[in-house]
Amino acid sequence: MKKLFKNYEFELDKNQKKILSSFAKQAVKQMEGDDKLVSEVRVFNSVIDKLGSADDKVKFTKEEKTRLTFQLKENTKHLQKKVDGSWFLTRWFYRNMFNQYNNILSIFTD
Repeated sequence: MKKLFKNYEFELDKNQKKILSSFAKQAVKQMEGDDKLVSEVRVFNSVIDKLGSADDKVKFTKEEKTRLTFQLKENTKHLQKKVDGSWFLTRWFYRNMFNQYNNILSIFTD
């Protein structure tokens, strides 16, 4: 039987919160100029505010979680392409970032 309600409360450590907040800030910077993406900017600003709290547990809304996971999935696809087409040193940097995003994405998809 399918669950009626999902729990959107996630326990994130300090490093994961820092990675997600910098990711959300970067997404806001990229989307700020476009009038079509006002709702996206609003959602990511809300995510930044929630990640800035001192609690280890962060409670997202359904919309925040779905948009954040979608952007993370798209970013991991892009990073995978970068890892496949780069040389040794840049591959090492991209692979670390790719692994961090995959670990965070696994928390959201469970």
